[in-house]
Amino acid sequence: MPDQFYVYILLCADGTLYTGYTGDLSRRIKQHQAGAIPRSYTKSRRPVKLVWAGEFNTKEEARSHERKLKRWKPDHKGKLIAENQAQTDQIKADQGVTD
Repeated sequence: MPDQFYVYILLCADGTLYTGYTGDLSRRIKQHQAGAIPRSYTKSRRPVKLVWAGEFNTKEEARSHERKLKRWKPDHKGKLIAENQAQTDQIKADQGVTD
């Protein structure tokens, strides 16, 4: 089982935001970029860019936070993204995420 879990927000090519969670952030972003996730919201909206990520100690915490974020309006998510850019950049560097 992963040591950390991640909730993430992707900016899609059509300007929409997608929120998800994973135990392997780098792998999941690569899957989204490749369109490798069947029936995924992002498959027809590529390329995507990781614009926010948060770390959680348990899968349950990550899933709970993901559900909360999915209920937020885009402008609220935009504020979260803007206020946490340095944290997101650090997580991207630590996890080897390139987009």
